[in-house]
Amino acid sequence: MTFAISTDRLTRRFGGQHGVDGIDLRVPEACIVGFLGPNGAGKTTTIRLLLNLLKPDSGSITLFGQTLNQQALAMVGALVESPSLYAHLTGRENLEVTRRLLGLPKARINEVLARVDLLSASDRRVCEYSLGMRQRLGLALALLNRPRLIILDEPSNGLDPAGISELRATLQALAANDGVTVFLSSHLLSEVEVLASHVAVINAGRLRFQGSIGALKSLAQSKLVLGCRPLPEALALLTHHGLQAVADGSQIQVTVTPERDAEVNRLLVQAGFDVSQCWRPELRLEQLFFELTRVSHDQLSQ
Repeated sequence: MTFAISTDRLTRRFGGQHGVDGIDLRVPEACIVGFLGPNGAGKTTTIRLLLNLLKPDSGSITLFGQTLNQQALAMVGALVESPSLYAHLTGRENLEVTRRLLGLPKARINEVLARVDLLSASDRRVCEYSLGMRQRLGLALALLNRPRLIILDEPSNGLDPAGISELRATLQALAANDGVTVFLSSHLLSEVEVLASHVAVINAGRLRFQGSIGALKSLAQSKLVLGCRPLPEALALLTHHGLQAVADGSQIQVTVTPERDAEVNRLLVQAGFDVSQCWRPELRLEQLFFELTRVSHDQLSQ
């Protein structure tokens, strides 16, 4: 299988400390992958390595099966932190500078401006643009060379809710209709959950998980939530039967596999308890992220 991004034991140290430590990243083609991690986890270092802005101490990087070089990078568009723009030029003129360098047809400028909804503002100087408009112009620059892979570092910075929604639609269309792979870091976990089909989670320079969001959710079991009366006696009964159960307000949370849900319910009903609720809340990406990074941090400190 050819991956859009593949790294093998990728390592980069800073002053003896690992920025990234032996990560084996595998990013499938034509999908959107959220790259997640707490501050200082190694996200930006990884992105800079992928774009050849930093050199690794060891390990290798391939893009679509090609060793990282100028030919491979020609397939990549990127927006890292704030876009580098000429504030005294118009949006269109900024794109024209890059278009000439790449030898692309002039019609491509209107195409990418339309993609990011900046056609009507294209002849205004960038110094008059809002932060969100600058982000969108940066994305237009990243799309100019028709990349097979787009690498984005916090692309939602400065965007209002409407702008975030428009960006989401643009990126989803690129992946679904054009087969473009989108690899993006973001601190907006709720947005990544809506936008991405896959995630990669890094913490303390080490990759903690990569795969589909569904696969991540399958690794963590939500707790069984029970509403029953009288609560203290029900809690005592569950504990007596060896179940890990705790009171949570007016409910009980039981740590048990889903296969035993009916058994727990039956135990309470047969004992004469009034069970009004028996359900499992859907795990959100934010919960999984914090649990995964917390556990990883605890393991590192042992």
